[in-house]
Amino acid sequence: MSELKTGSAEARFADLIWENEPITSGELAKLGEMEFGWKKTTSFTVLKRLCDRGIFQNLSGTVTSLISREEYYARHSEQYVRDTFGGSLPAFLAAFGTRKKLSDAEIEELQRIINSMRR
Repeated sequence: MSELKTGSAEARFADLIWENEPITSGELAKLGEMEFGWKKTTSFTVLKRLCDRGIFQNLSGTVTSLISREEYYARHSEQYVRDTFGGSLPAFLAAFGTRKKLSDAEIEELQRIINSMRR
């Protein structure tokens, strides 16, 4: 799969596709106009970029996803940690924790996630 990085407008457009798929490219362009005030050509340009990245496909005018939203955001997060923190999840959490104190509930949830990864 090619580079997953997307700008915020592309990510919002991707969310629109996931919420409405399968959807025709024409219907998608109308949604792009309603949601973002985009011209038809802008929607088609952004769609092409997302298809080129292997996130969606446009076959015979019908747009569907090649990966789920959850898979996309998981890969995107992994890439961010890799690019920004040298792949170190502990470094990411340490940086995150210096700006935002975690609640007891958040700490417990993180502990549950860590425990499930050990199994």
